Amino acid sequence: MTRMKERIALLLAIPLVLSFSSFQSDSLPESVKRGKSVYEGNCISCHMENGEGLEGAFPPLAKTGRLTDKKRLVKIIYNGLEGPITINGKEYNNQMNPLALSEQEVTDVLNYIRNSWGNKNQVMKVSEIKELAK
Repeated sequence: MTRMKERIALLLAIPLVLSFSSFQSDSLPESVKRGKSVYEGNCISCHMENGEGLEGAFPPLAKTGRLTDKKRLVKIIYNGLEGPITINGKEYNNQMNPLALSEQEVTDVLNYIRNSWGNKNQVMKVSEIKELAK
């Protein structure tokens, strides 16, 4: 009877393990897809649907050329941003609060932002986020 219970437990655990391992995929298309959901839940109200921001209030993420500094991006997500910044020749001086996101969510949203709206960058991985957040 115990062996039967072990087999049933194993059979029930397999789909869970498989779904978790696919969630952790480093594939850029999969990460971007998940990142879009994170963006829609946390970023879209300020940076807008197409990443164009709101002139004078919230900076654009689209076609900025400022998305290559991975460490800075990770720090902004975890620590927020305050004070003036200039993007594409326009000054912005608003506050962004820190976001309470998991390392996977940070990875995915950065992959989405860094590869949408004319931006094109290499895939980021969870292991990078851990290192860059230090």
